[in-house]
Amino acid sequence: MPQNDYDHENDAHADRAAAEVTAAGIARLAGVGRAAVSNWRRRHPDFPKPVGGTETSPSFALAQVERWLRAQGKLAEVPLRERVWQQVAGHPRGAVAGLVEAGRTLLVVRDRPTDWLALAAVSDARMADRLGPLAHDVLTARIGAAAAAVLASGPDPATMPLARAAAELASELGARQAFEFLLGRHLDANPRQYTLTPAGPAELMAALAGPAARTVLDPACGTGTLLRAVRGATALHGQDASPELAELTALRLALHGDAEVRTAPADSLRADGFPGLAADAVLCHPPFNERNWGHDELAYDPRWEYGLPARAESELAWVQHALAHLREGGTAVLLMPPAAAARRSGRRIRADLLRRGALRAVVALPAGAAPPYGIPLHLWVLRRPGTAPTPAAVPGLLLLDTAALAPEGRDRSAWQAVHDTVLDTWTAYERTGAAEEVPGLARVVPVLELLDDDVDLTPARHLPAPAAAGGAAGLTAVREGLDAALDLAARLAPAPAAPAAGPVRLPLTTVGELARAGALVLRTGTAAADARPAAAATPAAPSPPVLTEQDVRAGTGPTGVLAPGTGDDAVRTREGDVVVPVLGGTTRARVIGPGSAGAVLGRNLQLLRPDPAALDPWFLAGFLRGTANTRQASSYASTATRLDVRRLQLPRLPHAEQRRHGDRFRALAEFEDALTLAGRLGGQLVQGLYDGLTEGTVSAE
Repeated sequence: MPQNDYDHENDAHADRAAAEVTAAGIARLAGVGRAAVSNWRRRHPDFPKPVGGTETSPSFALAQVERWLRAQGKLAEVPLRERVWQQVAGHPRGAVAGLVEAGRTLLVVRDRPTDWLALAAVSDARMADRLGPLAHDVLTARIGAAAAAVLASGPDPATMPLARAAAELASELGARQAFEFLLGRHLDANPRQYTLTPAGPAELMAALAGPAARTVLDPACGTGTLLRAVRGATALHGQDASPELAELTALRLALHGDAEVRTAPADSLRADGFPGLAADAVLCHPPFNERNWGHDELAYDPRWEYGLPARAESELAWVQHALAHLREGGTAVLLMPPAAAARRSGRRIRADLLRRGALRAVVALPAGAAPPYGIPLHLWVLRRPGTAPTPAAVPGLLLLDTAALAPEGRDRSAWQAVHDTVLDTWTAYERTGAAEEVPGLARVVPVLELLDDDVDLTPARHLPAPAAAGGAAGLTAVREGLDAALDLAARLAPAPAAPAAGPVRLPLTTVGELARAGALVLRTGTAAADARPAAAATPAAPSPPVLTEQDVRAGTGPTGVLAPGTGDDAVRTREGDVVVPVLGGTTRARVIGPGSAGAVLGRNLQLLRPDPAALDPWFLAGFLRGTANTRQASSYASTATRLDVRRLQLPRLPHAEQRRHGDRFRALAEFEDALTLAGRLGGQLVQGLYDGLTEGTVSAE
């Protein structure tokens, strides 16, 4: 076909495409605020007309918007990944359908690159006809004929621009990274729809399953994070009650490695998708507190080898489902709510798990390790026994409590210590049946000691108490640090405020006006931070640290690393930049120092890079923190308060006067940091003394 005919046909199909984008999406495509989009609609008669949505929130045809932006010269600087994401999000059948189409195209690009190049040279209509059979062949080889029949069906000429764009993104990022980026954007855009297992706990669970696991099952796979964390497996099986999650998991795992992938879209407890499977390992983050899990209709199910779970004990049903799918000697690791270790309704099943040697370890994770973030979840490590041993022959139960290793809750920087401690202790216990007893941390408890009326397996209730805050010597060190912090805070305390001669009406400008004048540059953070700390990155492929919203508010250094598939166009901080969180009711503007320079800017952060000849950074940061300034620049249209940084105001002052204000603001920031440190140390000292006095490790005299 002649090139002009090909282009004309593609344009016609693009016009018919129902992919839509909102005003917010247009703003992201063009790198502007939503107000600019509203201005374009009013000032430009040729701006595309709405094709859907509502009167207050209209949607526009993505293809028409892209052509208009390109004609106006407003699309050239938009990253390719953002344009592809807009096509996925605006897919006529929804974002999940867009992800499926992008994923199957990426798999074809990766596994059959020559065939794809031939396919990309034809028109969209011909591509749609040929892509289905080609995708079916590729998918059948990777995920099986049943799933391939579903995922390879229905290519539409109207959505072939998405296939072409996904292939282009693969040439830039790689097929796997491209899908990870698109999936990550979808999950971030819909945080309440999915319960995600962070990468840190997922990697720990995979490591506990052991390096010899070749066949692995996750019966509540979600987005496939646990199976993706497994290394060296030859067959990965996933099942989820949500058909769309089963589809996304199949594509994600197929793109991630070369293992055989099989997924099933059904509730595992009611409709087991893999009957007869005896896996080397089972990993599972089951749904918690499900009363309608099938108690009545499954009362005589053969999986309840250790007892019929009570209606309120759905987690123990998942435990026995996992054991039923293990080969003899296979290992299961489940993420469990702490109540499952202590509820009286489950004590008989827990007792039988102990007597027969099926339950081998219970690990209490720090609060915030995984959702729900407010409670310290447990890991249960189980082993399918061969013949039922007597209690005397069963090794004791390994109990670990890692709360003290990450006292700051969701602090990513402490996760590596949790991972290493748990894995090292489990490895020693698995090899010898014993482990070093560490007060407050680890102990192997004899099974007979646990078989009382409650069969309470909560680790903290069976571990010897640690010396409070390191004992008297540790408390002395904390006290010395507190004295130094209080002394520093006293020295940095600002002098009594002198009243001004009178209210001075200074001419004001806004951050948006300064950006248009070139006095500063505005950048938006887009990088997704992984759950692992920077210390957990592999030496062969180190990831740059990510400065997160939590880091800015807490005044700490960057604590995250880039999530897979992100970072090529990420914003890097420089010394003298000012970083502002855009969500929340108060502003915490932070000036980047040498310790945070070079970090990647995380999501929900706005970076202001002032021209040193025009703006003093401390002057800028100080005025951004004014309460009245924040209030007038905030939007309350949704459940979260959002700050429009462009509307923040600051006075027009000569550079010398800016520096005088900046010096005062810098001194206030140093005083604030000293107070924060003193408060943290004071809290440690108070709690340490309470613990020491109640435990008898500190004298009351």
